[in-house]
Amino acid sequence: MTTYFSDKSFKFLRALARHNEKPWFEEHRKEYEAHVRQPFLRLIGDLQPDVAAVSPHFRADTRTVGGSLFRIHRDARFSNDKSPYKTWQGARLFHERRRETAAPSFYVHLQPGGSFVGAGLWHPESDTQRKVRQFIVDNPESWKAAAHATKLRKKFEFETSEMLVRPPRGFDPQFEFIDDLKHRNWVFWRTLDDDAMTGPKLRQTIAADLVALGPFVDYLCASLDLEF
Repeated sequence: MTTYFSDKSFKFLRALARHNEKPWFEEHRKEYEAHVRQPFLRLIGDLQPDVAAVSPHFRADTRTVGGSLFRIHRDARFSNDKSPYKTWQGARLFHERRRETAAPSFYVHLQPGGSFVGAGLWHPESDTQRKVRQFIVDNPESWKAAAHATKLRKKFEFETSEMLVRPPRGFDPQFEFIDDLKHRNWVFWRTLDDDAMTGPKLRQTIAADLVALGPFVDYLCASLDLEF
């Protein structure tokens, strides 16, 4: 069994939330590397066989530029919050064609008291939303199997933070899964407590979650003409 993160990982991120400024970060960069960035890159590398077992078209990429790990720097250009750093670290296990077209992904999130694993489409463009909605209408039984399976719903939450108030234009309000068509994001996720993130079974836990989320991601890939 291998551990990746530790109490020091969360200690750094909590401190960063209190001192979200460049001089402090530069002074503590070695702590970030040792307790957050490098452990996360090791986890990503170890997850690659698990990702490939779910789908050969998805990648857990350890490259420091263009890989799975998101930069900790925030893009604050269009935000009132000018804090330079995120107070969490995230990684996207992505489809090999993500640069060509919209694609779902798996995601792992490290944050004190707020870590989670999930998968799906987050903030897709309107054209992508239309494709997914129409595919659900055209393939309702396989949507039921992929997104309404009892085991999936018991373990994961279906993201509902951003939904249309009314059914999307052009779709039958009486459609069986009309509430699912109201989604702007199609994401399933579940929290991972701090003990799970610092424990020796983290990789195995995430690997099992990838398997459980696979049929849902497979369906989204099919809706976008992507291989799975």
